Amino acid sequence: MSYGRVTNRELNFIRSIVGTERMSIGDSILELHGKDESFHPKRKPDVVVWPKKAEEISLILKMANDHQIPVTPWGAGTSLEGNPIPVEGGIVIDFQQMNHILKLMEEDLQISVEAGVVYRDLNQYLSRHGLFFPPDPYASSTIGGMVANNASGIRAVKYGSTKEFVLNMTFVLPTGEIVRAGTSALKSTSGYDLCRLMVGSEGTLGMITEVTLRLLGIPPEMMAAVAQFETIRDATDTVFQIIRCGLSPAALELMDGPTVRMVNRYKNFSMGENPTLFIEFHGTSAIGLKEELEVVEEICAENRCLQFDSGIGRDERARLWECRYNAHESIKANHAGLAIFMIDTAVPISKYPTMVEHCHRILSERNLKGYFFGHAGSGNLHLNLIGDPEDRSEWERVQITGEEMIDFAIQCGGTSSGEHGIGIGKRKFMAKEHGESLRIMRRIKECFDPNGIMNPGKIFE
Repeated sequence: MSYGRVTNRELNFIRSIVGTERMSIGDSILELHGKDESFHPKRKPDVVVWPKKAEEISLILKMANDHQIPVTPWGAGTSLEGNPIPVEGGIVIDFQQMNHILKLMEEDLQISVEAGVVYRDLNQYLSRHGLFFPPDPYASSTIGGMVANNASGIRAVKYGSTKEFVLNMTFVLPTGEIVRAGTSALKSTSGYDLCRLMVGSEGTLGMITEVTLRLLGIPPEMMAAVAQFETIRDATDTVFQIIRCGLSPAALELMDGPTVRMVNRYKNFSMGENPTLFIEFHGTSAIGLKEELEVVEEICAENRCLQFDSGIGRDERARLWECRYNAHESIKANHAGLAIFMIDTAVPISKYPTMVEHCHRILSERNLKGYFFGHAGSGNLHLNLIGDPEDRSEWERVQITGEEMIDFAIQCGGTSSGEHGIGIGKRKFMAKEHGESLRIMRRIKECFDPNGIMNPGKIFE
């Protein structure tokens, strides 16, 4: 497809809307908005714009649509699949200045925010009211980015992903039309659910500017435990049994021994470098949590647990979980100059031990370096494959191996992406995973965005 380019005419039009101070064609700004946290190649936009309201975005999108200029939304740039990279150049809309908490409806357990509000800042604000927004990607993600990517994180096993908490939203179509969808009721059977359609759309249908979220009360008590095992299979079998026996952990995370080793080096920790589970429960009483802990400890012991460390309360939880939270950054820091091919599959919980064991065996057979961690309680596996992109032979082996593992996850009834989105890297798996329904997705895309200007190059090949 041939796209229009940003010329002085378009720059002058944008300047008339946002002024000189809220747009930039400076090379350093364009560089910053040409790359996310993934290994995918950088592609600089022609201009970056910082709007303050939906009406400004509306005017810019209408102009871009009239001239078939690509437009890409930008939240915090923390994506891992190239989701915000402007692969066709054009205009990047940065939501940094649309970062206001609009209204807290405490009695309804709801809050309305602009898309640029940072997740951590939101929960820090909510904590003063005894409330929280449960999805936890543990990154400086914006709420708009979380909604567009249907982010989840470590608490997904109990609370679900972002889509479970979106009640209504405002978004702008490429025609410039400002649409308000959804309701403040907790349930509705009225019409098509346009909010759910926008969640996970990665900016390919329109730009989300405002969201109303459902909230929960902060649980009075928390319990955390760390269990280490002799083999990766012992750890994954434990995951299945904890879920199978009816326990309801708020988080159930896995790290393999090499990943623990990376964290030890990066943070100067001294944890045993064995396959490790990080487990968390939320409840109303310490007594109830201790009873659940006893059951978990018994299950772990049956699976040859080497060490079991637990604690009640938020301080203990922070101590036990610090290792897990530093996994990805530790791997990056210990392999400076190399690239990470990130696998983000999710499979049915009964297939999780098989999936992990299969990937572990292939890495060993092919003598490749990789690190396993992930949201085991929801069947989500993160596998960081390490390679040198300058070594074409090595990087090709890394990519082929990663793609074979993703294929295996789909064969297990799973998905190519559990939470990072499709972006650039997972597009080739869409037909295999979705079959004929991919054709319907394309028709929806064409209906919303007939000129294909919204974040082109993402989701669809």
